[in-house]
Order: sequence, then structure tokens, then C-alpha cells
Amino acid sequence: MKTFMDRVLPFPSLSLILWLAWLLLNGFSAGHALLGAVLAVVLPLTTRPFWPNVPRVRNLPRMFSFVVVVLYDIVVANVSVAIKVLGPLKSLRPGFVEFPLELDDDFAIALLASTISLTPGTVSADVSLDRTTLLIHALDVDDPAALVAEIKQRYERPLKEIFEC
Repeated sequence: MKTFMDRVLPFPSLSLILWLAWLLLNGFSAGHALLGAVLAVVLPLTTRPFWPNVPRVRNLPRMFSFVVVVLYDIVVANVSVAIKVLGPLKSLRPGFVEFPLELDDDFAIALLASTISLTPGTVSADVSLDRTTLLIHALDVDDPAALVAEIKQRYERPLKEIFEC
């Protein structure tokens, strides 16, 4: 049986993040704190039916380091993509790479695909029906095996540790 708190705050960490983000974006005042708190409760409640079975975070420190790595990679990739796009276009080697998935949880796979798409220069294009392969398009693919190894080391392995998939 779900407790009152489980029914009101189905995803407490998401509610906390939403509330803090609201305050960071709008500045702190009593009115913004109250409105942010209302939104932090209402948004997860109204979107709960659309969420898959979200696995529990098992390694919180690893999650924070994962977020730092992804943010760093986004900044570095932005600069790298800008340099490549502003350079000679014939030097680009775009291509599709099949990424063998070790993750088996749908939420973790979606998080990996989103992380890849957030990093400039790469985008997740498709997941195989059996959930064993992720199709990735990259703006510049010199060595497909090196790209797969880097994604496994920087993104997939930490996600496995975070969710213990």
C-alpha cells in the first residue's frame, strides 16, 4: 500500500530538482519558492502515467560524476563540432555506427540514447526491437570501434553502475 507521501511525491528527487531549477532560473522570493514547490509537486503527479518503470538510483555519487562528465563532454563537443563545421566540409566523415547494448532496462537505454543525442556531433537514431543494438549517427567517424569504446566507457558503464542494470 502506498503511503500519502508516495502518492503526493511519486518522484521526490525529481520534485526537488524541479524546485531548485525553478529557484535558480527565477531568483529566490517567497512567491517563487511557493510557485516552484507547487509545480514541483503537480508536474510529476500529472506526468506519472507516462513514465516507465523507473529503476532506483543505486549509486548517487556515481550519478553526480556522470552528470559532470556529460556536461563537460557537451562543452567540449560543441567546440569540436564548431571547428569541424567551420573547416573544410570534405574532411568530415559522417556515418552510422551500430552500438551493442549491455543495458537491458528500457529507462537506462532511453537515458543512454538521450545522453548521446545531447552531445553535439552524435545522435541516437534507432533502437533495435530486441533492445540489443543502438544505431548512432556521428558527424565525424574516424574509427567506429573507438567511438563504441568511448561511449561504453564514458556513458554506458556509469549508467550500469548507477542503476545496477
